[in-house]
Amino acid sequence: MSNDQGTPPSKSAATTPDSVTPASPPKGGPSREAMDRVAVAALEQVKDGMRLGLGTGRAAEAFIRRLGESVAGGLRVRCVTTSIRSEKLAKSLNIDQATLDELPELDVAFDGADEVTPELDLTKGLGGALVRERVVAHAAKRFVVLVTPDKRVAQLGERTPIPIEVLPFAKAVVSRAIAELGGQPTLRTDEAGEPFLSDNGNMILDTGFEPITEPRLLEAALRAVPGVVDTGLFLGMADLVLVGGEQDVVRLTV
Repeated sequence: MSNDQGTPPSKSAATTPDSVTPASPPKGGPSREAMDRVAVAALEQVKDGMRLGLGTGRAAEAFIRRLGESVAGGLRVRCVTTSIRSEKLAKSLNIDQATLDELPELDVAFDGADEVTPELDLTKGLGGALVRERVVAHAAKRFVVLVTPDKRVAQLGERTPIPIEVLPFAKAVVSRAIAELGGQPTLRTDEAGEPFLSDNGNMILDTGFEPITEPRLLEAALRAVPGVVDTGLFLGMADLVLVGGEQDVVRLTV
């Protein structure tokens, strides 16, 4: 699950990933109306016959529901989803789905984000689907991101920790390396207190950093650690960010 779904863990976590359930999300979150407003704006990017990527999280799910209404009205699209959760939602709305083996190239991928900078760099992954979200976004000619104003930040790491997906075998090694890079990793857990597993069967270390001044250097350093599968730093990927407020939708491009 992505982006804007899930509860951001505390940034004051210990440097060794104790099994701690994430804390409550920031207060003053977006209204359902704002989420729907940005979903409607995103739907304007869709044309009949398109191949779409469908993300994970609250904004993505609002878009999927609106897309389902258009499909019921006769719109023809084929879609690749980024998570089991989004797959089930799309199926319930009779949206035609395919795999990346069937559709290796997509026209547009739609997804949310947990943070967006003025340069349109993103933090994603609080919903737990970061790896598949990156793959689907990469497969698309255009990547459209749906957020609400609370997700806008000056620097990544201001609002939420950075999710880092790791092989379970390598959890301790990766955690130590992250701490050496200045991070504070916390093992994500599920509602039962067990380690949360992504749809890929991996663990996630939600890692607090000071606001990140050099995200590309940090991304490279994290990816160099054996056992790291992916990070929630999505840099230079967004083509368009739609920000749905209480009254209107703002379009951001670079």
